Amino acid sequence: MPRPIIAIPSRFAATTSALRYAAVVTARALADAVYRAGGEPFLMHPVDAGEAAARLAVADGLLLPGGGDIAPSAYGEDLAHDTVYDVDAEQDDFDFAAARHALATGLPTLAICRGLQVVNVVLGGRLRQHMEPDHRHVVHPVRVASGSLLAEVTGTDKVDASCYHHQCASSLGEGLVATAHAEDGTVEAAERAGRRGWFLGVQWHPEDTAAVDPVNQRVFDALVEAAAARR
Repeated sequence: MPRPIIAIPSRFAATTSALRYAAVVTARALADAVYRAGGEPFLMHPVDAGEAAARLAVADGLLLPGGGDIAPSAYGEDLAHDTVYDVDAEQDDFDFAAARHALATGLPTLAICRGLQVVNVVLGGRLRQHMEPDHRHVVHPVRVASGSLLAEVTGTDKVDASCYHHQCASSLGEGLVATAHAEDGTVEAAERAGRRGWFLGVQWHPEDTAAVDPVNQRVFDALVEAAAARR
């Protein structure tokens, strides 16, 4: 059987070591984790938000990856903290459109770091623009709520999470419930109440350790399984 196609919006980069000019990129660890799970990473050019839904028709699942910060105006804040970085209106618009399409159609979706923040904002939630201390270059345990999709997927109540973020949800959007927390109370995972479609959002980066940590790899395995079932 063909591999389920997992759409991954790429990220704009000002420079890369292998190319002379600005680039459109995806983290290799992310694509590797999807491929290892049996999926086919489909790297989408994140432009023309109005065409996002039509272009996603070829996909069996969606992975919203990490990246730069979302414009604070998207969640009702006029002033940006001086640590907010790499805001790109075109990227925001495309990710919002992809998230809305996936939520509306039940397209299986895994949202990682910025991806979770995108879904939260789309559903009316808000973000903390800067955390003190932040969670950059941090690996810490997160507690998983029993009975959650995350608990079902990982088979455990504790996950060692590799984090790289300075923002997090300050309030969750409509229909989202927190299903994992860090020791400092940060929401580390969220799901849709009532299991509406297959959706899992994690604030950490499971791709960082998926190659050596079966628990984190299971997050990608579950996305691909859900995408295959939907196909």
